[in-house]
Amino acid sequence: MTFLVEQQRSQMLANGTARARGEAPDPLPVVKLYTLDAGAVWLLTELDVDGDRAYGLCDAGTGFPELGHVSLSALEDARGPKGLRIVADPKFKARQPLSAYTSDAMRDGSIND
Repeated sequence: MTFLVEQQRSQMLANGTARARGEAPDPLPVVKLYTLDAGAVWLLTELDVDGDRAYGLCDAGTGFPELGHVSLSALEDARGPKGLRIVADPKFKARQPLSAYTSDAMRDGSIND
């Protein structure tokens, strides 16, 4: 997947493995994806062993952010309203665990980071 560098991919796979073992981690988001021409944002923490199905906080820009799974390959093919791609934020550095981002997003109706 072009969204992830190897270090991010490794960390997300490790987080996914921990959850699959029944551990209840509250990891920091590893990668932030966003649309260049819309208000959609994804803060992702985990990756399934298939390398495509990611988990995290998803905000389609509709005012209802939620935790869930997303296909990275589907996001790579998606385009915003002006035809622009979804991109990874190279400067993103998580400042809190996923649960805190989720709490803030539920309160605010969007991911604000």
